[in-house]
Amino acid sequence: MPEHLRFDSLPALVGHELGVSDWFLVDQGRVNGFAEATEDRQWIHVDPERCARESPFGAPVAHGFLTLSLLPAMLESAIRIEGMRMGLNYGLNKVRFPAPLPVGSRVRGRWLLAAAEPIAGGVQLSWAVTVESEGGAKPVCAAEFLVRAYA
Repeated sequence: MPEHLRFDSLPALVGHELGVSDWFLVDQGRVNGFAEATEDRQWIHVDPERCARESPFGAPVAHGFLTLSLLPAMLESAIRIEGMRMGLNYGLNKVRFPAPLPVGSRVRGRWLLAAAEPIAGGVQLSWAVTVESEGGAKPVCAAEFLVRAYA
C-alpha cells in the first residue's frame, strides 16, 4: 500500500525515506520484450543456453536500463502525493548498477527524498532510489531520479 503524502509537506520531508515499492518480477518474458523494444539483444540477456555455458553469472541477467524503466512504476506503487496534479520524469543523475540482476528475480525500490526545489508551478523532487533484488546482498541499481511535480 503506497504512502500518502501531501504536496505541500514535501519540503519538510527531505532527507527521509518515504516509501518502499511493491515487488516487481523481472522474468525472461519481460527481458525479451525489453530487448525487442530497445533492439538490445545481447546474449547475456536473452540466451539462457549460452549464458549457462559462457556467462560468469551462469544465467541471463536483466538490462540495467530495464531496471531504470521500472522506476516510475516503483515510485507509483510506493508513494501517492495528494494535491499533485501531474508529475513529469525530468531525468536521472548518478546512476550505478552495483550488482547484476539475475532473470527471474523480484526487485523493489526504496525511496528517499533527497531534495525538493521550487520551480514555476511546482517542485522538482530529487529521489535517491535504491533498487534491491529479493535476497540480493547488494543493490542492483542506485540512482538519483528527478521528478517535476505540479500542484
